[in-house]
Amino acid sequence: MTAINDTYAALGGAHGFLGAASNGEQACFDGRGRFRHYQGGSIYWSPETGAHEVHGAIRTEWQQLGSERSVVGYPTSHESGVAGGRFNSFAQGGIYWHPRTGAHEVHGAIRVRYLSDGGPEHSGYGFPIGDEEPALRGRVSRFQRAEVFWDRRDAYVVYPAPC
Repeated sequence: MTAINDTYAALGGAHGFLGAASNGEQACFDGRGRFRHYQGGSIYWSPETGAHEVHGAIRTEWQQLGSERSVVGYPTSHESGVAGGRFNSFAQGGIYWHPRTGAHEVHGAIRVRYLSDGGPEHSGYGFPIGDEEPALRGRVSRFQRAEVFWDRRDAYVVYPAPC
């Protein structure tokens, strides 16, 4: 048995939400990890992160970002619920999904600030509404109720002006 097979069995195997396998276990493009796809998602493994599943809109976002070669890297958790939405943690970030905003990544100093302020449950920012993008002299992530800017020194929260 491999770590991917063990994780698959722990998640219910063919009778769980992942369903039947759609391919055999394969090497990842980065040459470090392995993966296997199933009808309802995928399990990725690396020596540093172990084996974790990704599925649904979070998996789609992660694949569009470049999967294990993306800015967030390999998954470090299974998908979990949070504040009316879902998330997966990854080696260098997280992908958060909410039915009103879709799935978007948060990483680096912006994610550190987001999590230290309470994440989607307690920060007051809500869920991300887009992926991190370039901004004047830094980067920005936009959330439902705030924007977090990073300028190579720190991450700053900006709330919209009251109406």
